[in-house]
Amino acid sequence: MSQDQSKLEPKWYVVHTYSGYENKVKTDLEKTIKNRELEDFFFNIVVPMEEQVEIKDGKRKTNLKKVFPGYVLIKMIVTEQSWYIVRNTRGVTGFVGSGTDPIPLTDIEIRNMGFDEVPVNVDYDVNDTVQVVNGPLEGFVGSVQEINMEKQKVKVLVSMFGRETPVELEFSQLQKVN
Repeated sequence: MSQDQSKLEPKWYVVHTYSGYENKVKTDLEKTIKNRELEDFFFNIVVPMEEQVEIKDGKRKTNLKKVFPGYVLIKMIVTEQSWYIVRNTRGVTGFVGSGTDPIPLTDIEIRNMGFDEVPVNVDYDVNDTVQVVNGPLEGFVGSVQEINMEKQKVKVLVSMFGRETPVELEFSQLQKVN
C-alpha cells in the first residue's frame, strides 16, 4: 500500500462482513481502537439503519432495519496498522475495493447515503464557559478545553464531586453561558 499524503486525511470506506455480524464488527473494532489507542485514525463506524414501519394485527410497529446488510461504513485514515486492524477483526471479510487497496467512497456516494457531513458552527471557543443542555450531565457547567471539529466532540472541564473532571461531549450537548 502506498503511503502518500492524501491517505492521511480521513475518508469513508466500506467493509464487507458476514451477514448478521455488522454490529459485532462495529463493537469489536471500537474496543480494539480504544485498547490500542488508535482514536487518531478512526473517526466513525456506522451500521446504516433505517426505520421501517410495519402494521401487524392493526398495531403499528417500528423496527430498525439494516440499510446495507453485510456492510459496515468506517471513516478512517488508512495506514498499514489501521488497515490490518480492520482486516483482522472477526467477521470482516475485507474492504470493498481492489485487492489490498481499499477505495474510499466519493463525496457524491456519501451524500446519497445521507452521510452529508455538514460542517457545524459552534458559538463557543476554548476557555469559554458552557452548560450541558442534554445527556447524563445535563445542567453541569464547565469550561471548554478542546474542540475537535473532525470528531465533532468537545472536551469540557466539569466540576463534579468537588473536583475538575474532563468529559468528552457532542457539539449539540453544549450551550455557551453568557
